Amino acid sequence: MKVIGLTGGIASGKSLVAGIFKELGADVIDADRVARAVVQPGRPAYEEIVAAFGPTMLLPDGSLNRQRLGDLIFRDPEARTRLNAITHKYIRAEIQAEIARRRAAGTHGIVVVDVPLLLDKAPRNTYDVDAVVVVFADPDVQLARLIERENLSKEQAISRIMAQRPLAEKIPEADWVIDNSGTPDETRRQVEALWEKLTRTPP
Repeated sequence: MKVIGLTGGIASGKSLVAGIFKELGADVIDADRVARAVVQPGRPAYEEIVAAFGPTMLLPDGSLNRQRLGDLIFRDPEARTRLNAITHKYIRAEIQAEIARRRAAGTHGIVVVDVPLLLDKAPRNTYDVDAVVVVFADPDVQLARLIERENLSKEQAISRIMAQRPLAEKIPEADWVIDNSGTPDETRRQVEALWEKLTRTPP
């Protein structure tokens, strides 16, 4: 079993690359899915978030108002730091557990761990990955995609991009880089070429 960490930045195209890896046969662990699970009502992260940010961050059914919380953390660095301090430990623990379960089961093949903040907040070995892939997009392309995808103003989009570690700083720490500045077909060809290397190289 080979564990590949996949990361990038907001609107860089990481989800596109993860989807292609999945189509090619990878077992994908999605950190966003894990993040949604650990903040469900009754989970420890949920209780800590409500204690830290108050009941105004809840929907009528008691679940987190993710949009309101997201708006807060993108404009308030201190709130973002508080939220990350709460959630990241639970997300990391669950991902580590999922990898450990696969190793214990004798899983073969490629496991792709899709973690947006893989190189932002902690050493990459925190997630027990064998190698790291960074998905890159030209900054102007990244900005335009984010504005269109989220229907944001330019200022809102820039603030969200600036809330993350710059992609240019992540590239030197990557084992491989996928340039998603072009068309989906161009990106697919890069992922397919990398997949061929990964599957012919022993774990």
